[in-house]
Amino acid sequence: MSADIDPTEAIPQVTAEMIAKAAAQQAPAEREVTAAPERKPAAKPQPQPQPQPRPEPKPRPRPEPVAEQPAAPDAVLSQRPGSSPFAASEPYADRHTSAGHIAAGHLSSLVQIPTVSTWDPQFLDHESFARHRAALATFYPRVHALQSEPAGEHGLLYRWPGRGRQDVLHPYPVVLMAHQDVAPVRVMDWPGGNPFSGEIHEGVVHGRGTLDDKGALVAVLDAVETLLGEGFVPERDIWLFFGADEETVGESAQIAVRRLYELGVRPWLVLDEGGFVGTDVFPGVDRQTALVGVAERGLIGINLYTTDVGGHAATPGRWTATTRLSRAVTRAGRHRFAARVSPPTAEMLAAVAPRATGFKGTMLRLVTKVAAGPFRKLAAWLLAGAGPEATAIVRTTVAVTELEGSPGANVAAATARARLDVRVAPGDTVERTVARLRRVIADKRVEIEVVESDEPSEVSPTDSQQFALLSESIGAAYPDALVVPHVAPGASDARRFTPISDHVYRFRPFVMSREQRQSSHGAGERLSVDSLSRGVHFYREVLRKIPG
Repeated sequence: MSADIDPTEAIPQVTAEMIAKAAAQQAPAEREVTAAPERKPAAKPQPQPQPQPRPEPKPRPRPEPVAEQPAAPDAVLSQRPGSSPFAASEPYADRHTSAGHIAAGHLSSLVQIPTVSTWDPQFLDHESFARHRAALATFYPRVHALQSEPAGEHGLLYRWPGRGRQDVLHPYPVVLMAHQDVAPVRVMDWPGGNPFSGEIHEGVVHGRGTLDDKGALVAVLDAVETLLGEGFVPERDIWLFFGADEETVGESAQIAVRRLYELGVRPWLVLDEGGFVGTDVFPGVDRQTALVGVAERGLIGINLYTTDVGGHAATPGRWTATTRLSRAVTRAGRHRFAARVSPPTAEMLAAVAPRATGFKGTMLRLVTKVAAGPFRKLAAWLLAGAGPEATAIVRTTVAVTELEGSPGANVAAATARARLDVRVAPGDTVERTVARLRRVIADKRVEIEVVESDEPSEVSPTDSQQFALLSESIGAAYPDALVVPHVAPGASDARRFTPISDHVYRFRPFVMSREQRQSSHGAGERLSVDSLSRGVHFYREVLRKIPG
């Protein structure tokens, strides 16, 4: 936030009355677009006398994929001798902390609205998404006044016109992304018992979605809102996309991509969640490291089904449905796919290793050296043994996430189901991975159903103006951070944009410890006010330094 911004003019924390008023004041046409369709009550259905495992809902039809588009041209940069074209407009300072406190109030309120994703549309809480949308309009009136349209049922797409005519689209805009929905959570697992408290305690905002991904949502919106308040006009169009089903089908992102494709735009830069700033990522490296995702792993959702005659549990057969399923799950879970060092991972190691110290640093440099030579497989094997995060960047992984079996304690199951969440490493494919799992399970009576799949994403370049811009903006918010590329282990909406942009990056501008990274889909998710403040500053720097 610039020094001339008065924090006392900040929009106050939202209240129930403000939300109701904002929702009531929406134009009739907007209400017609965003109104939730008639649906069944969200209450769980009453159990039947003989309940059966609930079948997995069929995937919703996806929009047709768009064709690959030609690359966007490089921007014209104003070169100044002896300086970077993306030099920070102002370094992070104490005066910027006011931005963090304002944004923290916004984040606290948004976390209290449980916009939980669900695979089954009939259980989606449309009212929460409507409240969330109304809260955004209350907090960010200038953003809300921009040109906008829905992207799916609850997704939002805004256009901030750059220099030039507002009625003429810039063919190579910038897309900033975040998502409104959050992953499910059980109250009993959450410290304190309320995952949607939004409590701000000792400089930290607590609650589901603070890291994934409402923190980034707030940082983007606070940056844009304050720049609009200053009368700032970007050099090229800025599109803001906020998905509403990233944790499940990602349909709103596909609709947004289709819309941009139809408009004939080819984003010069796309920035979504993915990387982070950490100090405990690499052994022997004590300085902050900012990991910018240049690619992400593929995704396969697999259901394993088994059947049996069932009956009374007092007279079970040798191979019941659950017994057979248990063996298949054990085989799939224990299998280790081949480890390989992808080009982005090799580049990451080469950037980090020279900064490592001590015995661990020596080992890291050794791994880096062999990764660049004929012993690359040895380096991959060493990395794969360095913990879950390292494993996730060098090999395909399988996690068993759901199990369904008997409807009663004394009933032998007639059917049983397990869900496998498979993440496909760069260099591997969906087809080869599924074929490998079939050989590993080695049981023709186990049905393997692929529910959804996406190949590993394209790799965005690091020798580009776009990566340089992100690096300089990270340096403005985190002056001591070493910026390196990496492969994002999880899937994001960003992968939907690769057909229309060659420069898709994944980075959340927040300091995250290993414990915090594990909490994003776990328990105890939280984000510090200082990180949020630096996140707002990061996005302001990106927006101010986008070249024409």
